[in-house]
Amino acid sequence: MKNLTELIEAGHPLTATIEGGQTPKGTVRLSGAKNAATRLLAAALLTDNTVVLSGFPTELVDANHKARFMRMAGAQVEFDRENDTATIKAGNLDEATFDMTDGLFPIRTTYLLVAGQIRKAGRARIPYPGGCKIGSRGYDLHLMVWRALGCMVEEKSDYIEVAGDGFKAGQINFPISTVGGTENALICAAIADGMTEIINAYITPEIDDLIKLLRRMGAAIEIFGNSLIRIHGQEKLGGTHMPVMADRIEALTWIVYALMAGGDIRIDNVPFDAMEIPLIHIEKTGVDLLKGKSSIYVHPDCLLAGSVQPFELACGTHPGIISDMQPFYVLLGLIANGTSRIFDYRYPERIACMHELAKMCGKNTIEAEVGKITTHGPVKFKGTLVKSTDLRGSMAVIMAGLCAEGKTVVEDAHMALRGYNNLTAKLEGLGVTIKVTES
Repeated sequence: MKNLTELIEAGHPLTATIEGGQTPKGTVRLSGAKNAATRLLAAALLTDNTVVLSGFPTELVDANHKARFMRMAGAQVEFDRENDTATIKAGNLDEATFDMTDGLFPIRTTYLLVAGQIRKAGRARIPYPGGCKIGSRGYDLHLMVWRALGCMVEEKSDYIEVAGDGFKAGQINFPISTVGGTENALICAAIADGMTEIINAYITPEIDDLIKLLRRMGAAIEIFGNSLIRIHGQEKLGGTHMPVMADRIEALTWIVYALMAGGDIRIDNVPFDAMEIPLIHIEKTGVDLLKGKSSIYVHPDCLLAGSVQPFELACGTHPGIISDMQPFYVLLGLIANGTSRIFDYRYPERIACMHELAKMCGKNTIEAEVGKITTHGPVKFKGTLVKSTDLRGSMAVIMAGLCAEGKTVVEDAHMALRGYNNLTAKLEGLGVTIKVTES
């Protein structure tokens, strides 16, 4: 019998059946950040020496997809699931060969695997980026990066081909701030011949983690302010050992779930430096979070007035509230005592899951339009049949189902399982169970 990770990797749609009304109690430890770990894997392809990543989310489906692709290109990637460690050796890396007809590359960050292949083979082939459909997320900025660094790029029917005799340093001036473009530019420029300048870079905590790894490998990287990066390319980078930063989005997920469910949860390994403003917004709703050195304790007594208070906030770029956090503030608004408004300036079309949440709490309790979501709380969630729309939206409806009266069935629940390391096991550790079956 395949485990959940293997089922999702194989592309099997999964359904979650949830009995509502379960109250979580216990301790949960945050895993390494999804949006850091998968990038660090790609950076490890820049050296023939061994790179070891501790605190790695080894059950994360996106990480396993990327590891499988890396193995197809000749890299050795080993996950130690007992000790949460990833070991990468890319000495035998070559141009990747794959069959896109199997449809098994639903990840968005395949573009980060180009640099390693160019370094070893002079040519890279990658599937077109996949991922969640939450609005326009083209790959034209990645084509711009490769061309700016001296490579030829050709868009084939099933894949993108990049060719060049290594990377040549250049200037990359992004027309908009871009996480993926900045990551790609950093990884490629780290081994480019000469000094590359990235203008209008977007430096998130996860990109800080990527820069930290590249520096440990021997890359020379200078940061000026929040948007200018200069990289002095190195002919050879070395191996290293580094822990993956903890997942700030997972931290927010557990905090909001505890508040929704009236739970008693201690959250360990919290990356406070990476989520100062999101936590301030939680506290501004009348929640007194008990903080330790690296932990947060959430209990019903944290509600100073006995309930969450209504609020207004906007999602944009770090260090503020990023769009991936938007569905969880919507849930917070639904349990708040009044009308709340959440604006999303980064991905204004990220509203599909609101229609699913409305099925659980009534049409008059949530209004969604492009860029703006209005909630009228507090609501009582009712169990019903709902569908997953994207990774974070899928987790939001699962959370609502756990707090609902009656049974909730979540179709395509693999979307949430794809983005949370050991989700079902962590829920069980809190005394909460969900039943996941093949659809």
